[in-house]
Amino acid sequence: MKVSGFTIIRNAIKYDYPIREAIQSILPLCDEVIVAVGNSEDETIALIESIHSTKIKIIHSNWDDSKREGGRTFAVETDKAFQAISSDADWAFYIQADEVVHEKYYATISAALVRYKDDEKVEGLLFNYQHFYGSYDYLGDSWQWYRREIRIIKNNKKIFSYRDAQGFRKFPNEKLKVKLINASIYHYGWVKDARTMQKKVEGYFKYYYTDDQIKSNVELADEYNFSKIDSLNLFKETHPAVMIERIERLNWKFDHDISRKNYTHKEKIKRFIKILTGLRIGEYRNYKIV
Repeated sequence: MKVSGFTIIRNAIKYDYPIREAIQSILPLCDEVIVAVGNSEDETIALIESIHSTKIKIIHSNWDDSKREGGRTFAVETDKAFQAISSDADWAFYIQADEVVHEKYYATISAALVRYKDDEKVEGLLFNYQHFYGSYDYLGDSWQWYRREIRIIKNNKKIFSYRDAQGFRKFPNEKLKVKLINASIYHYGWVKDARTMQKKVEGYFKYYYTDDQIKSNVELADEYNFSKIDSLNLFKETHPAVMIERIERLNWKFDHDISRKNYTHKEKIKRFIKILTGLRIGEYRNYKIV
């Protein structure tokens, strides 16, 4: 069995993406990892090369900054990386630049890769998500965060990155048939100092909005306002080992009263329905669990 990892990155240092940790977290599970590096304004290439693994294969890409259609650029770049994996790979493990896999899930993931390799009814593996916010001590727990997403797919070139690369579909536009496994992706995209977070948000939305739309939809400021969050909970477990050094370098303070909830009216209704019926109404599900 052969497993190829793949990811995309641009301006990792400028926006403080934990791409080094992301790649390191999937290396033990992969025979190769394709890293598609976009035209950056910093030393992103040197950062990737500092991992010193013969499994890593860097490809270079020029991002089309003129595309501002719902983050489509991210999907285009993800497809480039997917197309570059070895033709004899059975599985492709996609990891985004701010996502990390905890080593405690390696055995579970490996077992699923073996079990479903030759099962034609299974086109991918579905992971749970832990979304960190503000610091490494807090998790977003409102329903505005996506609960699950596909991160491992079969090496089937009919599969493509969907919309803004959050997940995948199969040509012409079919949801993938997936198995939900007991493993989580740790998402650290909202853990940065306030100044870097603000720069990242403003840069990120350039792939979704025109300049005029950004002025209307994105609050321009020197620092990001983390207090606007609706609901957080404390994280009481351990972080992946590859994240420890980064966590120890934390140089800002973020505190939040977890008793303070600011759910939207719509979410309050959805939560009430779940209490009554056990159903999570309106959840985004870009997959079919089999």
